[in-house]
Amino acid sequence: MSNLFVVKFSGPFGFIKPWTAVRDSETFSQQFLTPSIIEGIEKKLFPDLLNENGIKRIVGHRLSYSQVSQQQEVIQTRGWNSTRKEKQFLFERPTAVLIRGVLLEPVLHLAFRNQVDAEKAYVQHVCLCRNEDILLPKEIIETSQKEFDIDERFNGYELIFEKNDDSFQVGYNRLTNEPMFGWLKIVGNPINSF
Repeated sequence: MSNLFVVKFSGPFGFIKPWTAVRDSETFSQQFLTPSIIEGIEKKLFPDLLNENGIKRIVGHRLSYSQVSQQQEVIQTRGWNSTRKEKQFLFERPTAVLIRGVLLEPVLHLAFRNQVDAEKAYVQHVCLCRNEDILLPKEIIETSQKEFDIDERFNGYELIFEKNDDSFQVGYNRLTNEPMFGWLKIVGNPINSF
């Protein structure tokens, strides 16, 4: 069995855009990464994969954090409302306030099958869903698949991207509009207490 090369990233905060946010009056951040988020991170790290669909080099991941901070966000509707005032048409986009959760002190572990990919990832930063939520690389850890699955160094949530009896829908693929499914694997305690 070959070893994995795991790159540990961390930062002060990170937001995961919930796929149900369109109509919810109050939405909490998801606590796991969907297939499209992992694919986006992979394409950021390896731009040579931009013309390919699917996840090719990231073979596992874990996300943990210290707490969730509830923050308000002002949003605007997609469409415009028009009213007529005498001979003029007035256009406006209404606003609303959502409460969203932001992960504090997130730690992300990305697992690769070879050291070359891990080293390419190690010299870059990643973002969960917003480009201002930067996570910086901290170290590369060589480990086995078995250790990655049980070792407390890799605590966190990992969505396993497969459909089975334990799976639930986690969104829609932005390229094919097909539903995405997965089941949640929790290793150790995903809430960090530094």
